Amino acid sequence: MTSFIEQQITVLNGLIETMLDSAYGYKEAAADAKNPAFKHLFEGRWLQRKQLTTELQSEVRSLGGTPDEDGTMLAAARRIFINLRNTMAGSDQSIIDEVEAGEDHIKAKFEAVLAGDELTPAVKQAVTRVYASIKVDHDQMRDIKHALQAQPAT
Repeated sequence: MTSFIEQQITVLNGLIETMLDSAYGYKEAAADAKNPAFKHLFEGRWLQRKQLTTELQSEVRSLGGTPDEDGTMLAAARRIFINLRNTMAGSDQSIIDEVEAGEDHIKAKFEAVLAGDELTPAVKQAVTRVYASIKVDHDQMRDIKHALQAQPAT
């Protein structure tokens, strides 16, 4: 394996770890959310992130590498999502705030990778496809967070 290929595998595995951490975070958020609509949204995101992770894992395999399968407890996104259970009484607002912070992290990580030159055009295209979904999810969570913040306290 050339060092360029190894570098691509390393970058992809970093994204995979973050995606897995995000998926687990959504699973935790679904368990903690009180609003059924948020539970449903988070459960869907959990499944979606797992599917997107599978796409990146396939890219690693196509390069001859071994994809990450477990994520990492050290990833910043995971630490953010772990805090869900410890936030103020686990209100939906606090869960949304934490999820949106996790979305900021994953979006920034993908943008940094896409701004670099570590990937071949084919691999970059796959990362771009996954990023498009990440961006939509990020923007939706941002909008939900802002809408909840705009509501008068009850």
